[in-house]
Amino acid sequence: MPEGPELHLASLFVNKMCEGVLFSGPVRKSEVSKSPDVAFACEAYRISAASRGKEVKLTLTPIKSDDTKAKEAQQPMDIVFRFGMSGFFRFTAEGELPKHAHLCFYSKEKPRRVLSYVDARRFGSWQPHGTWQPDRGPCIMFEYKSFRENVVTHLSDRAFDRPICEVLLNQKYFNGIGNYLRAEILYRLKIPPFVPARTVLEGLESEDACEDKKPVKNDILNPKAARTAQKIQVKNESADLLRLCHTVPLEVIHLGGKGYDPEKADYSDFEAWLQCYYVDGMKSMRDHNGRTMWFKGDPGPMAPKDPKSPKAKKRMKKEDDHDYTSVKKEARTQSETTGSKTVKKKIKAVQTKKDVPQKETTPRKTVKCLKMDTPQREHKQPARRRKTTEPAEGSRRRSSRLTRQNVK
Repeated sequence: MPEGPELHLASLFVNKMCEGVLFSGPVRKSEVSKSPDVAFACEAYRISAASRGKEVKLTLTPIKSDDTKAKEAQQPMDIVFRFGMSGFFRFTAEGELPKHAHLCFYSKEKPRRVLSYVDARRFGSWQPHGTWQPDRGPCIMFEYKSFRENVVTHLSDRAFDRPICEVLLNQKYFNGIGNYLRAEILYRLKIPPFVPARTVLEGLESEDACEDKKPVKNDILNPKAARTAQKIQVKNESADLLRLCHTVPLEVIHLGGKGYDPEKADYSDFEAWLQCYYVDGMKSMRDHNGRTMWFKGDPGPMAPKDPKSPKAKKRMKKEDDHDYTSVKKEARTQSETTGSKTVKKKIKAVQTKKDVPQKETTPRKTVKCLKMDTPQREHKQPARRRKTTEPAEGSRRRSSRLTRQNVK
């Protein structure tokens, strides 16, 4: 979920909470995390943060000391974070450390406080001595001119043969755009999500016609002035997709702490800002990469041919799983009561009833085999009888002759 605006807000949070705070000791990593260890230990150092698209960089700067050994022992270190699906920073007391804190920086004061990187799903990562990824393009928010030029000058790239909704997630050109931002941008411009990206971006120039009116970093501190400026700009940017890729993320930044926050259960302000993403009445469809796209109206000519098939398969699985889990839930709830044994007996009884006809079929098959064998035995028996009956008939004739002779 964290996209360009959320990572920039995270950097602002770190700079605000760590201002004037000295940190000390080693950087500790959780045993569960698979990210690399941070080999940094210093008696006193400061932390600052900066963001670029979907990346945040923490800079650990040791405090100058008269001890020359300390100078040689530790140099400044940059740690680049990528938040994945649920990453964020928290600054708490040592005793209130979040459950899924995977990288911790401890303050020098007593009682100590901790700046921690929290990631419940563990999709995020960090890189010690890291730099901005070279494959990522300029930031959509604070490197707008470079971002725009990078897209316009590379429209011949094969990446722009794909649908516009999928190209907007390509961080090589749209560093900072994510799933909810692409839905909001295309909805405002009434662009079908599955149209060729090149047809949408062709004709745009590397220099923005409204560049003189664009907001800068200082405008973020004055949300009211920025919002009024944006209302004026909307009239002039009706077909400029690149322009909205710059202004829409800034609107989320203007929400400040009222926007997306993984620890907050109340997203009312952020949900009120959304016009398309997860909004009732909007359509949804999985793109070719399996990401859900929210839109309104016609999806476009490059929509997946069978968009319902993956959902149907998943629904079938969910229904099967639901039936399976429902039985499990019933078993669990009934195991807490005394009636659980009776349910198990009933289930066994049903299974035995189903097995009864199978047991009955086996003797029937044997009976058929006996019937097939009986005719062969009947043919053999008459042959044996003929051998035994012939001498018997001859003996009877002889006995009858003897009796006749005796009578005479």
